[in-house]
Amino acid sequence: MIEYIRGELTELTPALATVEAAGVGYGLNISLNTYTSIQGKKEVKLYAYEAIREDAYVLYGFASKKEREMFELLITVSGVGTNTARMMLSSMSVSELCNAISTGNAKLVQSIKGIGKMTAQRIIVDLKDKIVALGIADEIPAGGSLTAPVNNVVRDEAVAALTMLGFSPAPTQKVVVAILQEQPSLPVEQVVKLALKQIK
Repeated sequence: MIEYIRGELTELTPALATVEAAGVGYGLNISLNTYTSIQGKKEVKLYAYEAIREDAYVLYGFASKKEREMFELLITVSGVGTNTARMMLSSMSVSELCNAISTGNAKLVQSIKGIGKMTAQRIIVDLKDKIVALGIADEIPAGGSLTAPVNNVVRDEAVAALTMLGFSPAPTQKVVVAILQEQPSLPVEQVVKLALKQIK
């Protein structure tokens, strides 16, 4: 089992981080929260989760243990897979998600793309007590914000990230462009977060 990977951050998109350690480049699927935390860093330490299936071996990386714990809790819920869990952690911070679950705010959980009413209720019922027991809610704050150099770069990265999360490129691009026209200085992760709320 891989506990964490520490090394040089060689590539970074809002959905994937490549970390070189001992001459091996590890591609780790990440959430927007982790993306924000490690952005601009040369050396990173990502806590790993290995998803081993018959058809794939996928690594997920997290900037904090708390985020990984939350991810591992989410995928124990029936109907919540690794991609859905990552989507949830991209839409909200760990503390926001914990607060929504611990207060039984099904509407807020349901507002995340791909989460229906039944799944939202199941997440709350299954995880409410576990979250309190693990004390995950004391979230480590994420790192600094990014200043977008060129809108086209931000647009392309945001669309690429949303496409990797499973959305169709054409409607995604429309939403992203509309967001950037209203708020041209938004960083990629904020654009993606807003887009996640708007894409249906």
